[in-house]
Amino acid sequence: MQAKIIGTGSYIPSEIQENESFLHHEFLDEKGASYEHGNEVIIEKFQSITGIQERRYAPAQFKASDLAFFAAETAIGDANIDPEILDYIIVAHNFGDVEHGSHQSDMLPSLASRVKHHLRIQNPKCVAYDVLFGCPGWIEGVIQAQAFIKSGMAKNCLVIGAETLSRIVDKYDRDSMIYSDGAGAVVLSATEETTGVLHHESASYTFDEAYFLYNGSSYNKSVRPDIKYIKMYGRKIYEFACKNVPTAMKDCLDKSGMGIDQVKKILIHQANEKMDEAIIKRFYKLYNLPVPEGIMPMIINTLGNSSVATIPTLLDLLMKGKIENQSLHKGDVVIFASVGAGMNINAMVYQF
Repeated sequence: MQAKIIGTGSYIPSEIQENESFLHHEFLDEKGASYEHGNEVIIEKFQSITGIQERRYAPAQFKASDLAFFAAETAIGDANIDPEILDYIIVAHNFGDVEHGSHQSDMLPSLASRVKHHLRIQNPKCVAYDVLFGCPGWIEGVIQAQAFIKSGMAKNCLVIGAETLSRIVDKYDRDSMIYSDGAGAVVLSATEETTGVLHHESASYTFDEAYFLYNGSSYNKSVRPDIKYIKMYGRKIYEFACKNVPTAMKDCLDKSGMGIDQVKKILIHQANEKMDEAIIKRFYKLYNLPVPEGIMPMIINTLGNSSVATIPTLLDLLMKGKIENQSLHKGDVVIFASVGAGMNINAMVYQF
């Protein structure tokens, strides 16, 4: 028994924040000092590295669980199934529901329970739970759903990635420009076909790397120190990802039974354009091959980094022909890969 994606959905917030909106922000370094260069230089350098020109923020009245619900509804409609037949609802996130204007995380009840409630599912055998695995959380949720299906414990699973990162950033930190909001979802169903999830690999590096991403105080020393924001050691993460993600992808592909020449697309977490390009280049170098043109669709330039939502959103847009010069066809072999807080890495080989 294999797990096959039969429906996709996403929710892309309508509020657009262009890079120019940060021109009048007060950016400070870790010591609370102003930068030597003005914001025009900071933003120009930021865009050249990350590729981000604009990002999306959720409307004030919606929380992460709302975004997850919107994406879920679309995926269920795309799959053309009755939500009552879902065996599992798995929601990947990092910070739960955060009210607009607040920094307090709310995960009681779980976001998955809230999504099930919004979907008005009556079936108590539909189990709803959350996954906290950093940015690779959505892939990890798919891996878990695949295990349930492969073992015969489930026939239909809904896996969602949702986040409102814009509400937990330190506005004085220039890294705040990276983060965005959004949600993506898929419905996986049991199939006798030999396609679907072919293999997966996951790893957690915690000995020295656990706190490369962490909760920390604002760089503005006048802000209450007990209020915490998402912080990261960007250079360490870049080096870690470039070293470990390509090998995880290769291990996964080699064990899947598919060859490198059969890979049609690589859907990688939209974290940083330069980093993703370096990862893919190193991955193909492991096979002594150049990077094929068009192998890696990107949406980070207009949608930013919405953590667990980036890959399912990318997949949904790709499946529905909404990315210019990019498409997927029946039989195509795709590698999914992600890296994030923990530090966690995963990869998955899938055949459509």
